[in-house]
Amino acid sequence: AYAAMMASHIGFLFPGQGSQSVGMGRGFYEASPAVKAVYDEASSILGYDVAQLCFEGPAERLNLTENTQPALLVSSAAALKALEPAGLKPLAVAGHSLGEYSAVYAAGGVSFRDAVALVQKRGRYMSEAVPPGTGLVAALLGLTADVVKAVCQEAASVGVVAAANFNSPGQVVIAGEKAAVERAIEIAKTKGCKKAIPLPVSVPVHTPLMQRAADRLAAEFGGVAWRDLAVPLVNNAEATALQRSEDIRASLVRQLPSSVRWEESVQTMARLGVTTFVEIGPGSVLTGLVKRILPAAVTANVNDPKSLEATLTTLGVNSQA
Repeated sequence: AYAAMMASHIGFLFPGQGSQSVGMGRGFYEASPAVKAVYDEASSILGYDVAQLCFEGPAERLNLTENTQPALLVSSAAALKALEPAGLKPLAVAGHSLGEYSAVYAAGGVSFRDAVALVQKRGRYMSEAVPPGTGLVAALLGLTADVVKAVCQEAASVGVVAAANFNSPGQVVIAGEKAAVERAIEIAKTKGCKKAIPLPVSVPVHTPLMQRAADRLAAEFGGVAWRDLAVPLVNNAEATALQRSEDIRASLVRQLPSSVRWEESVQTMARLGVTTFVEIGPGSVLTGLVKRILPAAVTANVNDPKSLEATLTTLGVNSQA
């Protein structure tokens, strides 16, 4: 009963690109036959050894967008599988960019097979939408969302640049064509930007440059059996709670050319009653963002057996439940 009561306050979060690292998921894989089966199924879908790519790399291969996306989704699915025996039912789910697919899968909206195949295509279409080396992505620190929007408008005379991720107070990621992003960084510095950090992301995702990839992805969605979600997903594009399959499907198409409204998404989850945020999958990027957005929230991670154990202790759940 205690676990069920606790679960009514829990939100599940799923990481996106940038959270991958060589070795991710290995602890769960070695500890659990059920997790090993997740990787084996993914390998049969993708036609290469997913476990080997995740655990051994090399990093250059893991960091190719069309490899990174399925690798992260599979690693999050593996962490979810490891958490499953605890019997937690979240109040809501959300995922950052690619992580939104992990969240839809976790909430029962799409089969594992379809999710894995779709995110591989998503990665491929994204990388094909913009010629290599022509895009740039950078994090701007210390500016409000409105100032960043104004900066992008001003720099738009040089080319396409847009706010890609509203991550947390004072952290907005911009993306677009190289010259326009560089111009935006110059303008931002005149408006009090503390720091501009170019990010190791090859593709200017969440900008209008991704419309072509979104259209190609939408065409793939027709062959997928979408289901209504068991619990609401707070989506990236509008930071709204969605549950109906047709809404989810349309939202995932809009997501690619639209900004990720992460700060608002976390606030929406809090309004729904989430007080504990559990990040499921590699890294702890989202945990760090939640701490900045909602300093009073309880945060936890499930990315290896040790963090799983700590999380179950935090939640007061018996791991043998």
